[in-house]
Amino acid sequence: MTFRTHCQISKGLVDAAPLVNVVFLLLLFFVLNSPSVMVPGVKVDLSPSAMGLTAMFPSLVVTAARDDLLFFNDQPITMDKLEQTLRDAVQQGHGHELIIKTDQQVSHGTEMQIMGAATRAGITTVNMAARPEAAATGAPN
Repeated sequence: MTFRTHCQISKGLVDAAPLVNVVFLLLLFFVLNSPSVMVPGVKVDLSPSAMGLTAMFPSLVVTAARDDLLFFNDQPITMDKLEQTLRDAVQQGHGHELIIKTDQQVSHGTEMQIMGAATRAGITTVNMAARPEAAATGAPN
């Protein structure tokens, strides 16, 4: 027994709009998930650490690069003006937490001067930035 159907396959133009929409969505997805996001700031070689990472985003960051160059929130600053700048930031309500990012070449004395200035400015929590140990063993940054 043979069945007859009344359906016919129409041969016409294919609408390109859905295909273009899908291509643009895929392009948007790949662009937003790309690891090539530029992060402004100063390049420092952080020391490796085996401690777990916490997801805190304080607004106060002091970066000490090689040759004892200091930056407060990516703005150049001198050690003499650091304490007053931190005190002003605390009074403006930017928080009582500070992250210190230091290059491996920065002396321990410079780190202690930054911590002392932060304590005198009224900052209650001082954290040292470090990169995870896995990144130090050869995994790309």
